Amino acid sequence: MVRDKPGVMCIRRVGILSRLVGALLLASTMTSAQSKNSDETARHTESSHSVAFVSRNSAIAVIERWVLGLSQSTLENGLRVVMAPDPDSPTVSVSVTYDVGSRNETVGQSGFAHLFEHMMFQGSRNVAKGDHFQLITSRGGQLNGTTSSDRTNYFETLPASELQLGLWLEADRMRWLDISPENFENQRAVVKEEYRMRVENAAYRPALIELERQLFAGYAPYEHPTIGSMADLDAAKLEWVKEFHSRYYRPNNAVLSLSGGFDPDQAMEFIRKYFGAIERAPVAAFSEPALPPDRTQENRLALTDVNAKTAALLWGWRIPKSRTADHFALEMTARVLADGESSLLYEKLVRKLALARDVSVFTYDHRGPDAFVITVELNEGADAAKVEAIVDKELSALASAGPNRNALERARQRTKSAFVFGLQSNQNRATTLGEYAVFYDNPRLIARDLEALLKVGPHDITEAVALYLPKHARTLIHVAPAPKPPILRAEPQSPVSSPVTSQASQSSKESR
Repeated sequence: MVRDKPGVMCIRRVGILSRLVGALLLASTMTSAQSKNSDETARHTESSHSVAFVSRNSAIAVIERWVLGLSQSTLENGLRVVMAPDPDSPTVSVSVTYDVGSRNETVGQSGFAHLFEHMMFQGSRNVAKGDHFQLITSRGGQLNGTTSSDRTNYFETLPASELQLGLWLEADRMRWLDISPENFENQRAVVKEEYRMRVENAAYRPALIELERQLFAGYAPYEHPTIGSMADLDAAKLEWVKEFHSRYYRPNNAVLSLSGGFDPDQAMEFIRKYFGAIERAPVAAFSEPALPPDRTQENRLALTDVNAKTAALLWGWRIPKSRTADHFALEMTARVLADGESSLLYEKLVRKLALARDVSVFTYDHRGPDAFVITVELNEGADAAKVEAIVDKELSALASAGPNRNALERARQRTKSAFVFGLQSNQNRATTLGEYAVFYDNPRLIARDLEALLKVGPHDITEAVALYLPKHARTLIHVAPAPKPPILRAEPQSPVSSPVTSQASQSSKESR
């Protein structure tokens, strides 16, 4: 995800989410305590009738009660509205999620969705350039915008009394964004500088981009990075950018989500007042192209990275789309392998053998076909072949026997914790609700996803790893740091020195 704006402030836990966190952490504590019991109890824990499973269901029930309290409506112009009121909260978050990302870009016009992440803060008919930031921050609020392959969102968090301001600002730029030649050229230069900083001058980043290009080669929506390319930014024309904006940044292609301290009826009055007059426009449905055949032979590449201090290994496999049973199993596989210092690969490669300084395993969570990625940044002098063999051995073990009970239970606890704390702030709740509404047309699926993840068992992981992560289906990139330039050594001085040289040398020694 490409980010540009200042960091998002942390909202203290209040109201509904405070109670949500408490209930989930209590359930987490109960399950952690049970995992320390005898082997017989541990075997019983895997049963669907175990106390641990009941605890997990109790945690899920809390989230289910929260999502059942959501209200949803659609304006006449097609704008979908999702509201999650919490009367006890002193803050409110407003998020607008547009159903456009880099997957919607055409060949030669990459980076346009990310460009508009910047353009959206350059002013509109009633808001001068820079005033959006000033109006929010002067009231103690924070704002941001993010772009991914599958969506773009803009959001602000304000004192609850300032809801009207947040809605007015979002409506003004949705309706009357200032796409002037000056703003376009200015923000094109900003994005190009961001590209230099975050891609060209960032260690291992070019290799990650190349890995994604290899995994989705022939599948246009995902084979180019969200930030675009320097060549496409240079070639971009203002009329292309305006056409892209008119095609996607419409009320009938967006979701407005609110979370925090507000009255739903009053909020709806404001929403109709500010957004209701914005005209809808035809939006072409996304046409998903055919997926190229699966790889039948391992793809190995070697790259040199001038910014890397040590070597790295990057593995990648193409996997099914998010919210499928196999994807849930592979998400849990990622946590078993590298989430936390006690995870399988981190424990072995970083803590025990000191072969690596960092290990990460993740899925992109695309709406369409997805990817499973392992990255290992080696310590200086570490044997890359030995690291590769260890990763292969751990994957083979998962494919044949699955994770042990302790490893899977740790992954479940960390999944629950991540899910809870990912929903602790009004801002995160508003953006998550908007994303679920855009991706799946149902924000209430949040609770089902936690349940699906926690239900993943050893056999599910065994089947998913064996089916989707075989050696022949992977791309492996070996990243090497650029060779170090030779050290130039001065010629040794003659033992016979002139009086002037000797005096200078003596003065130098005294000064030291």
